Amino acid sequence: MKLTISSTAFQAGERIPVKHTGEGADVSPPLTWTAGPAGTVEFALIVDDPDAPTAEPWVHWVIYKLPAGTTALREAIPRSEMLSDPGGALQGQNSWNTVGYRGPMPPPGHGTHHYYFKLYALDKGVSLGAGATKKQLLDAMKGHILAEGELVGTYNR
Repeated sequence: MKLTISSTAFQAGERIPVKHTGEGADVSPPLTWTAGPAGTVEFALIVDDPDAPTAEPWVHWVIYKLPAGTTALREAIPRSEMLSDPGGALQGQNSWNTVGYRGPMPPPGHGTHHYYFKLYALDKGVSLGAGATKKQLLDAMKGHILAEGELVGTYNR
């Protein structure tokens, strides 16, 4: 099954507004998605930039343990490890070695970068504490992904 993920801040394949980048307020965009399939226990979201001039994609956001009934994230999710809205959600490390969302900020003149907002519906809760890395989350999700969806935004400087 495929999940549909979208944002009122930008359309798929379009430029992410400055407000949601390192050149602006650097707040997470609002996101909505379709309900997960039967058996969904929780969701996880990873945002990364494979166009970054680094060996691995640059990680902008790792958020997981989103309750099964969650179908949206409001704008400007706080940069804290544990969230009360949505309750029980945890955030992991980004490539700045901080927790929470950090928006696009590609090197000036490096061209257009693509930011992948990847959502996963899981049939089992991940047994990770707050502050997990993208790799740790991907490892914990192996064999438990029921459905996934993707929203891609762009940005350049």
